[in-house]
This record gives sequence, structure tokens and C-alpha cells, in this order.
Amino acid sequence: MAQVGVPSVQSTQFAELLVQSGLITQQDLEFARAAKARTGSHIDEILVSQGMVSPSALRSVMARAWGLPVLDLHTTAHDGALMHRWSGQMMLAENWMPLRREPDGSVLVATARVPDAARRAHIERVIGGPARFGVATSWDIRNLALHVFRAEIADEAANELFRQNPELSARVVFSRGQKIGFVGIIVLGLVALVIWPAAAVITVFTVISVAFLAGTLFKFLVAMRGAKFDVVEQVSDEQVEALRDSELPVYTVLVPVFREANIVGQLVGNLGKIDWPVEKLEVLILMEEEDTLTRDALAKAAPPPNFHVVTVPKGSPQTKPRACNVGLFFATGEFLVIYDAEDTPDPDQLKKAYLAFRRGGDKTVCIQASLNYFNAGENVLTRMFTLEYSYWFDYMLAGLDAADLPIPLGGTSNHFRTSALNELGGWDPYNVTEDADLGIRASALGYRVGVVNSTTMEEANTSIPNFIRQRSRWIKGYMQTTLVHARRPRQLIHEIGLRRFTSFALLIGGTPVTFLGVLPLYAVTLFTIFIPAQVLSQFFPVWLLWICLINFVIGNSVMVYVSMMGPYKRGTFQLILWALLNPAYWVLHSIASYKGLWQLIFKPHYWEKTEHGLTSHSSDEAMDAGAIR
Repeated sequence: MAQVGVPSVQSTQFAELLVQSGLITQQDLEFARAAKARTGSHIDEILVSQGMVSPSALRSVMARAWGLPVLDLHTTAHDGALMHRWSGQMMLAENWMPLRREPDGSVLVATARVPDAARRAHIERVIGGPARFGVATSWDIRNLALHVFRAEIADEAANELFRQNPELSARVVFSRGQKIGFVGIIVLGLVALVIWPAAAVITVFTVISVAFLAGTLFKFLVAMRGAKFDVVEQVSDEQVEALRDSELPVYTVLVPVFREANIVGQLVGNLGKIDWPVEKLEVLILMEEEDTLTRDALAKAAPPPNFHVVTVPKGSPQTKPRACNVGLFFATGEFLVIYDAEDTPDPDQLKKAYLAFRRGGDKTVCIQASLNYFNAGENVLTRMFTLEYSYWFDYMLAGLDAADLPIPLGGTSNHFRTSALNELGGWDPYNVTEDADLGIRASALGYRVGVVNSTTMEEANTSIPNFIRQRSRWIKGYMQTTLVHARRPRQLIHEIGLRRFTSFALLIGGTPVTFLGVLPLYAVTLFTIFIPAQVLSQFFPVWLLWICLINFVIGNSVMVYVSMMGPYKRGTFQLILWALLNPAYWVLHSIASYKGLWQLIFKPHYWEKTEHGLTSHSSDEAMDAGAIR
């Protein structure tokens, strides 16, 4: 039985008991008290996060203070059927878990908080009878919940959005109406090709030309608008320094990893540089159940106590967003950010994002930080990659934000208000660009997505095959997102307005169409240049050849120009002339788009893995060389 008046883990008496037990020194206690005064965190959280006390030792002292037995949840027998009678998520939020019914009719309950009279009464009211308590830590309880409720957690992570609103899920690739429409278009096209072959070809190339020009001009105009602005949420160093640790909330960092044994050890150092009180920083490493190599590599790196491995239960689809949904289930932070295993965020990024959230109010669901590459100068491909991202994050996103248009999120360095993310239903695990889809869903519910002046350093693709794998997945995801939201165009226009809908159509739908059109347009353009006009005029009208040529010149010129703009804000002027290779870079995109289209039809939910750790450079070397952030 718990005693009335025993010290809680937050009390001074409990802290003194830790000293008396020899687990910490008086100096450790004074350090923890000073941290508590500075941050507002509890002493036990400070001691564990600083590695001064192990969770098991803390559990023993808690048991001694409360007059309760210690429960090792790895070995204590539990009744899964009994535990399934109540909500696992509720019990995780309240830090307790019923284990089994005892011979005397009471229920053995593991608790990570002192079972005072009020807590005892609440728990006994929930379980409908008397309780007998034992002590466990919060993460003991979470790990047991993941074991007991693994099927429910796996199912919810994969299918909850589909159950809530099947129209917004990419689980169904083509709706019935879309299937009928596409089949009808293909049949009509084949009939036209047989009866009016010349007219059919002319029509196809005209549509491709118009779509290509519309897509490239839209990006140019948005980028030009973005050029007039710095990032909307400009947070100064002085504002960051003015923040007090006591006012900062708990922040959750999700790091989904899969087959990253060669680089997962780096994240311990990379994320260890984050400027946030460690006792308020919860780092969840989301690891697939069968990925033992990555698990072993992380264990060798000896991550600090605030790093926790969350095992993602086996299931399909095996995608990054499904893993993130599992992480969301266990996240306790008021805010949450996604990083990849190789990411090196600016140390003050979380503080800048927090200030941006405070400015933006409750309707700001996400703050997107910029991405840049520490191996930009490694080869031609990494240079083109860096140019593209400089233009995208410094001009395109700024233009979309300034024009109040939907922002497709990047796959990393997305900072979320956790409550709003839960309201949105988390990520769509069947969409392979879940970030772009989430940005559109957020806009439909009236939420705002902002951008902040902070950068995360990443590894740019160094090999063409790896690039094709990555881009084919991204382009396939844009196709998925277009199909999902095209099922309900009237409703989407009503929700976000015609102007935003047009932006969505040109950016999300137009990007795959543009890349699919690159190879045919380039082919016709080359024919126009190198084959005599009298020969080509037998197959194509002269006006169509001129349109294709003009599209080639205008479309590529504007994209070369905006690619040249990117280095100016970041001071990487040595990259400017490399933008002239953008037409060749787009050929790679076009190849990836046809691969993505094939996979959309035959392997729609397959997550094409991008290999990391292939570079010979490091983020530390880039910083030492004075890389512009």
C-alpha cells in the first residue's frame, strides 16, 4: 500500500534521499537544483537526462520513497487481454499501466508517479476495483505498451487516416472515377492515333508544350516574388539569446532510420549540438523491427539518456511516414521536429522555430527550416543538387509564403505543433511524399505553414543511380498527392480557394507533368535544330516546331536564371555558372519521372530507399571551411 505523505519525485525530500542512497553527490544535487531553477524541469528528469542517475537506480529510490515494490516490466507477468480493456494511449499519458489481476481480486498496476490518494482514486475508478501498485519508469511503461499494443499501434500508424477520411488517403491509388477517366482518355487517344495520327500527335505535343511552359513560368513568377523578401519568420540571434530555459516546453525530435548503420552513429553528435535544455529534449530514434544492424551501430555510439529507441512493429507499408506515425504515438513534446540520420541542424534551430510558432499563433501548424549540403562541391551532381535547393528554400518557399499559397513541406527539418499534427491525422503512410501531402491538408483546414531562417546541413546525392531512386519516389509522391486531392476538386476549391487550388495544380500536379514532358520536348527541339525543315514539316506543322523550340528556350532559360539566383543569398558564388547545366539536370528528372509513373501503376506504395553515407566529405569539414549557412 502507498503511504500518504511520501515524497514525490519532484520533492526536496526525494532529492535528499538520492544523496543518502549514494546515487548522487551533494554537488550533483546542487547542479540539478540550479538546472531546475533555470529550466523549470523536475530534478529526476534532470538527473536522468544528464546521465547522473540511471533509470533503474531512480526506479529503486522511487520504490523506497513510496514504500512500494520495484517492477521489472521485462520479466513481470502481465495479462494482455486485461490490458486491452483500456486505452493504451490514455495510460501512457498518465504514466501507469495495469498488468494482471491478483488472486485477491485487485489489479497490479505499474506507476511512474507517486500513487497518492487522488491518483489511486482515479486509477481504481478506471479499472473498476482495488489496485496494488508497483514502481516502473515512464519508458518501462512505454516499452511495455509498444509490446502489448504493437498490433494496434501498427494498424493505427498505417490505417487511421484511411479510416477517418479515405478520400484523403493514398491507400487507394486511383478512385473509380479516375480509373474510368484515364481508361477513357487512353481509348480515345488510341482511336485518334489510328484514325487521325497526325492530329493526335500534334494535340499531344501542344498539350505537353503548354503544360511545360505553364509549370516553369509559375515557378519563375513565385521565385521572383520570393526574391523580394527574406524568409518571412526572420528570427534574430538577439531574440534567441533572450529566451529563458524556464519558458521552453518539451520538444520531441523524431529520427526515422532504416538500414543506416554506416551513419547512424553520427546523429548522436549532430543532435547533441542542439541548443535546448537536455531534460526538455526527447529524441526518439524510430527503428524498424528487423533492422538489427542499425540498432547495434546506435548502441555502439552510446547515445545519451534522452535518446530512446522506438521499435516500429513489422507491417505494411514499410515507409517513413508510417514510422513517424508510431513516433507520434509516443511523443510527449508540445512541439515536434523530423530529422534524418545524416542531418546537422543549426544548434539554435529549435529556438528559432519556437519563436516562429509564438509569432504565428495557434493556426501555424508547421515551420519549415531550410536545407543545404555540406558536400556541395564534391561533383557535378552535388553542385546541381545544391543549386536546386538554394533556389527552392530561399526563393520558392519564400514566394509561396509571401503569396499565402500552400507550401509542400520538405522531408526533414519540419517543426510541428504536436496537437495540430494529431488533429490532421498525422502522416499518410501510403503517400511516398507524405510531407507535400501534409502541407496541402494543413492548408485545407485553414492552418498556416511558415518558413524560418535556419538551416539543416545534409548530404547531397553523389551518384546518378541513387539520385534517380530518390527523385522517382518524390515525383511519384507528387503524382499520388495530385490524384488524392483531385478526387474532390470542388471541395478543395471551397476549402482553400481558387487561387490556392491553381497553385496546387501548377506546383504539385504540374511538376510531374513538366518532367514527363522534358524528354519529348527536347527530342522535338533537337530534331528541329539538326533535321532540315522540309523533312520535319512532313510530320509536324511548322508552328508546332516553333512552339517546342520557344518552350525549350524560355522554359530552360527561366530555370537557369532562378538556379543562378540561389547562390546569391548563400554567398556560394562559385556555383553560379554550373546553373547552365540545368537542361541536362532536368533530363535526369525526366528519366526519374517515367520510373515514378511506372511505379505509380505497379508499385504505388513502394518506398525507394535513398542510400546515405556515400560521400567522402563531412559536415564538420564544411563548417571548418566556412560554408555559408
